[in-house]
Amino acid sequence: MASMILSDPSSAASVHRLSFTRFSNSLVFLRRFVGPLHVFSHTAALPRALSLHAPCSSRFITASMAAEPSAKVIDGKSVAKQIREEISAEVTKLKEAIGVVPGLAVVLVGDRKDSATYVRNKKIACESVGIKSFEVNLPNDASEQEVLKYISDFNGEPLVHGILVQLPLPSHMNEQNILNAVMIEKDVDGFHPLNIGRLAMRGREPMFVPCTPKGCIELLHRYGVDIKGKRAVVIGRSNIVGMPAALLLQREDATVTIVHSRTKNPEEITRQADIIISAVGQPNMVRGSWIKPGAVIIDVGINPVEVGGLFHSFLSYLCPLLTWLVTL
Repeated sequence: MASMILSDPSSAASVHRLSFTRFSNSLVFLRRFVGPLHVFSHTAALPRALSLHAPCSSRFITASMAAEPSAKVIDGKSVAKQIREEISAEVTKLKEAIGVVPGLAVVLVGDRKDSATYVRNKKIACESVGIKSFEVNLPNDASEQEVLKYISDFNGEPLVHGILVQLPLPSHMNEQNILNAVMIEKDVDGFHPLNIGRLAMRGREPMFVPCTPKGCIELLHRYGVDIKGKRAVVIGRSNIVGMPAALLLQREDATVTIVHSRTKNPEEITRQADIIISAVGQPNMVRGSWIKPGAVIIDVGINPVEVGGLFHSFLSYLCPLLTWLVTL
């Protein structure tokens, strides 16, 4: 049996239909951006001495050196907090101006712990900025028709302005059919073929952009990292992160290369990059020898490792490299 949860941080009800175009640069950014993205800027001046103040199993590592630090840390957590404050202000203004409170619906199928964590974080993020959250939880053996029925209901619900289908879906479901069922005006994930197609075309603007790649670009912008004319390498070619990240970098006038499982000599290609976005489901994929001095690295891959817990793919092996690279 499915369960449906409505969380309404506002006491005011609304029956207005709201276009999310105004919020496409903000609300979509909430998706999966509830925690820090780790960005490393590896400079040419490499220290000879380094003392750690945290064990290798710690998610956050600090260091003190006799020389100048060899890396600058871009704090994704701090940027996320700033963006939530900006969105909260926009939501308040919208409510005061026309009495509308944005509503976000999430459909979760199955009992994957990572998916449940993502959905829970989305709900918390919505509540923190005053957005209504609607949640449907379906069992792993739910039928595709059940999922499509809930999407259809949300498509027609005026209190819902954005719909997210949590991926991955169970293997017996056709992901393409389900994602295509979300009306483009509410496709805040940016996965609809029309949104991806517009993202890929020059002179066209998608209604929504996949938020994790957009978050990567936003981090670079907010820290003043120049993208135009730079060599960028995206490691991974998923529809969720890798492919749209490459398209966004291309829109920023970077020269973009995608490294994937069939790429020959990936280390040689990556070593040429000024900007690296790693989005792979394999820990220890990128080694220190792959990174040239001065490169900026954004790691959005999360993988379970032997030491326990969830670690970003760089953090799972960075400890032995810390004689030359400082991270969070």
